[in-house]
Amino acid sequence: MTTAYFDLVSGASGDMILGALVDAGLPIATLEAELNKLHLDDFHLHSKKVLKNCFSATKVDVHVHDHAPERHLADLQKVVNDSDLSDWVKERANRIFYRICEAEAAIHNSQVDKVHLHEVGGVDAIVDVCGALAGMEALGIERIIVSPFPLGRGFVFGAHGEIPLPAPAALSLLKGCPIVGSPIEKELVTPTGAAILSEVADGYGPIPPLTLNAIGYGAGTADFKYPNVLRLILGDSAGESGLISETLVQLESNLDDESPEVVGHVARKLMAQGALDVAVLPAQMKKDRPGVQLQVLAKPAHADSLQNILLAETSTLGVRRSEVRRDSLPRRSETITTPHGDIRVKIAEVPGHAAKVIPEYEDCRTAAEKSGLPLREIYAIAKHDAAHALHLPHDHGHSHDHGHSHDHGHDHGHSHPHDHDHHH
Repeated sequence: MTTAYFDLVSGASGDMILGALVDAGLPIATLEAELNKLHLDDFHLHSKKVLKNCFSATKVDVHVHDHAPERHLADLQKVVNDSDLSDWVKERANRIFYRICEAEAAIHNSQVDKVHLHEVGGVDAIVDVCGALAGMEALGIERIIVSPFPLGRGFVFGAHGEIPLPAPAALSLLKGCPIVGSPIEKELVTPTGAAILSEVADGYGPIPPLTLNAIGYGAGTADFKYPNVLRLILGDSAGESGLISETLVQLESNLDDESPEVVGHVARKLMAQGALDVAVLPAQMKKDRPGVQLQVLAKPAHADSLQNILLAETSTLGVRRSEVRRDSLPRRSETITTPHGDIRVKIAEVPGHAAKVIPEYEDCRTAAEKSGLPLREIYAIAKHDAAHALHLPHDHGHSHDHGHSHDHGHDHGHSHPHDHDHHH
């Protein structure tokens, strides 16, 4: 499993993340090609090698000709949703911008959809967010671990005048993340840097065991007494058990006076806002009343906002919160060409056993609707074709004679916000 470790030597900003990805091997042409999918004509990238306290690093600058003074959440989401970026990038970019607006709304006592963003709403921040996500995807990164966030002190001048460091928005975005103070009187972690890394992180702490493949240094703008860089370490990893361990937050709430329609709506909203899983379980409540228990699994950075949804949109008066450890199988995503269209599959490696192949439901549902075949047959075809194309062991005794012609001789293709008002 390709693992990325972001070592925040001097903090993180959007452009430092881009620089680290390029320095670790992401071709700048690939990054530009991905960003062209945004259909924004008023920017261009400039990448160069620089020295930071004798450390060679890559500096990526986003030069913009954008005259929009501010944007709201709906404007940012429209740019993302109208792009040709992958669904993975779109989903996470939308969540990042939502969380930034949520943090700003709380700070300024406003509403999420009414917050107008200055620096973070600029084209350069859109490029930082979408470029960082697209770059991670292009490098095939499957697991991300981040070191504690170092926070500077002092004051910085922004759109609302002088503000204390760490910036309130950045601090709010780091809820659930490990932080550590720094004597440096500069902004070390920008709101966009905080939002990107807290969104994609699968865990925090020291460098995990891995086989080292590449190292990248992304340069910041300022000069400190030590290198102003973000270090990216790429390698292949798996624990002794072959499993991936991560610490997550589980939220629980019991409901005995809520309508099924509201429960279903809340479950969908929780998933849309970043929950990893939502379960609705039958429960016998006090006074012999039947009810349900809502269980929500989330990354630590998302726990507060998801808890707020439970408190605001259900009849519950409280939410139980606990830390849980999740062990999961290493996995990767591939796209398989079948006679009924391209279908994405997850390949999970099981130590000592054959790999598991899990087709994506939405792709199978679309193929079933177009072909008229039962959904279960599409699943079987996708699993068989994935095993054949990827040379995985599979059940050769399974019959694929579904009463239609299935040409297994066809070709199988498979693929696998930085506050720029004060550059860091």
